[in-house]
Amino acid sequence: MSSPQRTSSRYSATPPAERLPEWLRSPIGNASELAAVQAVVKQQRLHTICEEGRCPNRGECYAAGTATFLLGGPICTRSCAFCQVEKGQAPTPYDAAEAERVAEAVQAMGLRYVVLTAVARDDLADHGACLFTNAMAAIRRRNPLVAIEVLTPDFWGGHRDEAEAIAAQRQRLGAVLAATPVCFNHNLETVERLQGEVRRGATYRRSLGLLAAARELAPEIPTKSGLMLGLGERFEEVVAAMHDLRAVDCQRLTLGQYLRPSLSHIPVERYWTPAEFEQLAVIARELGFADVRSGPLVRSSYHAGSAA
Repeated sequence: MSSPQRTSSRYSATPPAERLPEWLRSPIGNASELAAVQAVVKQQRLHTICEEGRCPNRGECYAAGTATFLLGGPICTRSCAFCQVEKGQAPTPYDAAEAERVAEAVQAMGLRYVVLTAVARDDLADHGACLFTNAMAAIRRRNPLVAIEVLTPDFWGGHRDEAEAIAAQRQRLGAVLAATPVCFNHNLETVERLQGEVRRGATYRRSLGLLAAARELAPEIPTKSGLMLGLGERFEEVVAAMHDLRAVDCQRLTLGQYLRPSLSHIPVERYWTPAEFEQLAVIARELGFADVRSGPLVRSSYHAGSAA
């Protein structure tokens, strides 16, 4: 197997200008709970975004019976500037047995609420939709009572004509929604002005269109989206993004602080305070979001099960 062709960083390896604020220093959680989950994940040769993304809440989530599995292998075909996951144009071949290993891990860990996400797999004909449908089916064969949330890429590409691309995207989305997840999540990640730098390969309007299509195709399934703060966005731009999400009837929202995974990733422009996150949460609730998680350590799957 050839080694993945990883993209090089465009950022200078300069240390952050300021120390991490006190409110971002969080204990990792119970060591034994972490070790137990990590052992199962390793045994099943799986990946979790909890570990790949070094999530600060993974100990808390594991203790609450929640985990987020990363489907499709460890290599992403997109090159987003914020993400810890490895990037390259030669991802591992499609692993048809992955779904069963995920289901076995869910059963072994006694999880009640599972979040399935995936690397972008633009190399696959369905852009990775089958990764979600196969894993959901395998989990439910063992325990139909496990609640499953999906956090998907945009399923975009494969057609030169935009109308054909939109139709293909809706078909892939429809297949995932037909598997009846309890929540459909697709993140905007950042405000419209910063999309090109932060989310290479994705667009703001395309993501809003995906969320709108999800509401049209499966109105009984709530939709969710999230933004990272600290990339240079302005307060009013965050509020504008929340307005845009509500315009496509997105019901759930997460807002969290971006933390630079390494010196090769896009730098943090500033650290938003807990008071600012709370101010945004108040505005979000006033706009009509049914569930809002807003805070420096909030991530896409934070307290996901409680919203369900």
